[in-house]
Amino acid sequence: MSKRDLKKYLAELSKEQLEEQLIELYEKFVPVKTYYDFVFNPKEDKLLQESKVKISHEYFPIKKPTAKWRPKAKMRRSVAQKIIKHFISLGVDSFVIADLMLYNIEIAQTYSSQNFVKQELFYKSMFNSFEQAVNFLISHGILNEYKARISAIHEQTVEQKWKNKYDFESILDKIDL
Repeated sequence: MSKRDLKKYLAELSKEQLEEQLIELYEKFVPVKTYYDFVFNPKEDKLLQESKVKISHEYFPIKKPTAKWRPKAKMRRSVAQKIIKHFISLGVDSFVIADLMLYNIEIAQTYSSQNFVKQELFYKSMFNSFEQAVNFLISHGILNEYKARISAIHEQTVEQKWKNKYDFESILDKIDL
């Protein structure tokens, strides 16, 4: 069904029929429920904090009180990317999304400052996250508000002697930071 056909169909429905369909969609589909829950009660700060905890657990997992061993860090970039994509689909404020994007890189750098990471893919994925974050900041016109954090991320790549530190530097050169 095209968007035009949908509009035509909806125009033919009474207000009560529309309400019934929306309630049915709300009850039947989790994404619809999630969307409406967010629209009517955004709580962006709470959502941001919960998301930061999820991302930090990828690098610093919590030892359960009953466990004798500490779980290994999974360092999955996909967890953060999934959350960021979800934030974008909900229409969360761009400043909140930008904060989360940069936090993802910062927590990874905190981990790598304390632990040797030998996987090349880790560094490549962090660069991809950095590039996406900078592009997001530019496209939403909020780059100036985050210049200090971007610069600090670059400084950490140099300080930690990341092999791809020059890739990070090339991004900074493009934005005249």
